[in-house]
Amino acid sequence: MANNYKTIVKDGLWDNNGVFSMLLGMCPAMAMTASATNGFGMGLATAVVMAASSLLVALFRKLITPEVRIPVYILIVAAMVTLVDLAMNAWMHELYKVLGLFIPLIVSNCLPLARLEAFAAKQPVLPSFLDGLFMGLGFTIALTAIGAVREITGNGTLFADASLLLGPAFKAIELRLLPADMGVLMMILPPGGFLVTGLLVVVKRMVDLRAGKEIQMGGAHSVA
Repeated sequence: MANNYKTIVKDGLWDNNGVFSMLLGMCPAMAMTASATNGFGMGLATAVVMAASSLLVALFRKLITPEVRIPVYILIVAAMVTLVDLAMNAWMHELYKVLGLFIPLIVSNCLPLARLEAFAAKQPVLPSFLDGLFMGLGFTIALTAIGAVREITGNGTLFADASLLLGPAFKAIELRLLPADMGVLMMILPPGGFLVTGLLVVVKRMVDLRAGKEIQMGGAHSVA
């Protein structure tokens, strides 16, 4: 059982990362990642929705008939998105204003619906909850990484305005890494989203290929 949980964690964070492996949720991955702060906030909102939705679908999976499963999944996700939307408006209003329409659009994000159909609808409650949580955290890591690269190369900063958008406790992570006049404007514009996302997808696949070759070589040496 521990190995199963380990696989769920590894799949969500790396092996089946929603953005870098499955190429799902690409709209917010490129539209809301002009900064690491925006990517982090959007990713966490999605992670909460995915974890809660997976929990509910797994809990009631035996009551949901195949004929109506997709509308039911959408209603569950929509309910969770509404709660997250209201909570962010109440307690993280500045971030809520920045993310805007993209919070309600989590309902149409392919990643939550894909995980509900592929995993939560077939598995017990705890594994389903963990799958939704770590798939969401993997999504958060991807958006934060894309935002970090774009922000550093575009503005020379990292987690700019984090204290304003996320709260005073995040003041410590606001950094300036490059002079203000060294930024490349294109990186914080829409073309930069496509460029950085594509490059990071390539980097991940190169790392996976290298790791696979090392495992094969290690196995060959063991046989020898």
